[in-house]
Amino acid sequence: MKPLTYRDAGVDIEAGDEAVRRLAPHAHSTTRPEVLGKIGAFASFVRVPSGYTEPVLVSSTDGVGTKLRVAFRADRHDTVGIDLVAMGVNDILVHGAEPLYFLDYIGTSRVDPARIERIVAGVAEGCRRAGCALVGGEISEMPAIYAKSEYDLVGFAVGVVEGTRIVDGGAVRPGDVVLGLASSGIHSNGFTLALRIVFDVLRLTPDAELPGTGRSVADELLEPTCIYVRSVRRLLAEVEVRAMAHITGGGLPGNLPRALPEGCRAVLHRNAWRVPPVFEALRTAGRVADDEMFRTFNMGIGYVVVVSPPEAERACAMLTQAGETVSRIGEIATGARGVEIVP
Repeated sequence: MKPLTYRDAGVDIEAGDEAVRRLAPHAHSTTRPEVLGKIGAFASFVRVPSGYTEPVLVSSTDGVGTKLRVAFRADRHDTVGIDLVAMGVNDILVHGAEPLYFLDYIGTSRVDPARIERIVAGVAEGCRRAGCALVGGEISEMPAIYAKSEYDLVGFAVGVVEGTRIVDGGAVRPGDVVLGLASSGIHSNGFTLALRIVFDVLRLTPDAELPGTGRSVADELLEPTCIYVRSVRRLLAEVEVRAMAHITGGGLPGNLPRALPEGCRAVLHRNAWRVPPVFEALRTAGRVADDEMFRTFNMGIGYVVVVSPPEAERACAMLTQAGETVSRIGEIATGARGVEIVP
């Protein structure tokens, strides 16, 4: 037997080095003044921004989940990085934090430098939308772990908030107004059910039209998750925001209660906002019950802001001016902490 090499075993160091070389310009395009050093060091160095008296670091980690299976089938890898950033930065935004920097992890069966570059170009685009710096990451080639041509993504977001301005829901009171910011579609949650319906029940291909949407399966399902950072941070600078929630896995019933204090219940009016056609397409084809739809998908609301009644009109105007589609979807009532969705 001839002497074995790392490449013979399935790991190509040269391909990894080429991938890193391609990624540097994308990361550089996201830099902030607080970032020290450059891509390629053993660790990243980031100063806390000036202007904070009592800075508190806020962090989150998440992935893209089974939405990646659509990217594999469609061989489209340029948008899932945006989803990765969105899942992290929207979560820390909930507490009023300014996203500061982001790191990613890509585990794959084989390093394809061109495909890795497309993935990370999406991560960089997400970072630019959020105003944070992509300061580093890891690419791990593990052919014994991942199926051929597949990969997984994990992201790590770190932000900063003034200690006296942390948003934790403690100021919420009965009578407060619940505002909903529109999603761009499914975002990055509920895909295990969505894929079962689209690929197993409807037996569609990525380039087929998804009934009722006027779009292909790939276009609809790979639509990137909205990043709400810039519009919400403008709002935080002008309006007292009492609570916020990022509507991810578990939908409105599973996420909004996390932002409410005991004794406060959100009453939402389901006709107060437009539900994107993709959800009706999935509900009909899968014969999915209404309650199941709401606890699996965001149903058209990707982010929630709770404000006092006197601030509601101004908050809506500011968010609309910032480019969001905003609806007054409900109010806070006295009762057990939770969400009630009414006609």
